[in-house]
Amino acid sequence: MASSSQLNRRKTILADLHLPLECWECIISFLVDHNRSLESLSLVSKQFLFITNRLRFSFTICLQTFPFLPILLRRFTNLTSLNLSGFHGNLNRLLRKICRFPLKLTSLNLSNQCRIPANGLRAFSKKITTLTTLTCSNTSFICSTDISLISDCFPLLEVLDLSDPHICEYEEAEPLLSTLFKLRKVNLSRHHYIDDKLIFQLFKNCKLLEEAIMLFCYRITFDGIASALRQRPALRSLSFSITYGQANQEYNESYITSQFIASLVSLKYLTCLDLLSSNIFDELLFSIANEGLPLKRLVLQNCAGYTYSGIFYLLSKCQHCQHLDLQNAVFLTDKHVVELSLYLGDLVSINLSHCSLLTVSAFFALIKSCPSLSDIKMENTSIGKKSLESSKSLMDFTSRPQLKYLHLAHNP
Repeated sequence: MASSSQLNRRKTILADLHLPLECWECIISFLVDHNRSLESLSLVSKQFLFITNRLRFSFTICLQTFPFLPILLRRFTNLTSLNLSGFHGNLNRLLRKICRFPLKLTSLNLSNQCRIPANGLRAFSKKITTLTTLTCSNTSFICSTDISLISDCFPLLEVLDLSDPHICEYEEAEPLLSTLFKLRKVNLSRHHYIDDKLIFQLFKNCKLLEEAIMLFCYRITFDGIASALRQRPALRSLSFSITYGQANQEYNESYITSQFIASLVSLKYLTCLDLLSSNIFDELLFSIANEGLPLKRLVLQNCAGYTYSGIFYLLSKCQHCQHLDLQNAVFLTDKHVVELSLYLGDLVSINLSHCSLLTVSAFFALIKSCPSLSDIKMENTSIGKKSLESSKSLMDFTSRPQLKYLHLAHNP
């Protein structure tokens, strides 16, 4: 048996090894990047249970967790984000239950629901006034009354995602989202009622707006978006399209205009541009390059009307692009990609799907020249047609640990 002096010595050593809770929080926060990892740590000791409870900031509620909600919300007192997108019960009742707890929530996800839970949101907003991000995407039905309710209940919103409703109805009683003066990011994709007048009012009233996503909004014209852009010269990100799928060259409304080009290149802080399924011209790409816009993300997926000369000129001038999407750029060849890759040193992700002329040579050129590349999408190309060259390239290929995602489906 250990003597009393040995026991005292052990206690002294343990006391010397004791770390304050703040130190353990820093250590665990550094090592853990997912809530699931916190679950196993919480079983180690009561001290770790206490620490992991404090470090959980987001929580997903589903129908199965509803009966245990009071216990869970009392346990995780530092929650700032709730995800209710997988809950398919009485959402009004759930929101009324949540707001009884003294939570300082900043983010709420109500996606994949049939309707906007009006009564629940009213009760929720009276108790929880800290919300800055609200996501209600893929809702079966949304109307102007719902949008007005959201504006009235959460005037401090900075991020609002109402994208992809199945059915949307809007009766113009007042300008769209006119009371959300702090709004910085908005996603109104597939809100088919939005026209040039509404988008102009939105950009004019939301003076802090930095990011606007309006995909598949067929009532907005390029001249209309041009007028709106002039109201927000500090805009950093624009995603806009009228249609979807491969650009229809017979659809006049899908062609960019000189007025749009002039307004776009006046956005000196623009870092993200998405013109999905639009008919564009090399003139646009030349203008962006000549103005030196700090683009880091460029999406020309399913666009038509531009050539290799335009995209080469742009990328050779703007060499800090991190995300590039040229899906369906059917003119691209292996030689083109080899040349472009020399200017893509910062590239993190690229989509060259449906570029049917590209082979494995383009694939290896990207890997060789783009040291930060982690995501390559080259589906429906000719990547499997050059077997001999493939073998030679594989022999020269060295490890690329940064490469995490490969999408190579539907290749020969």
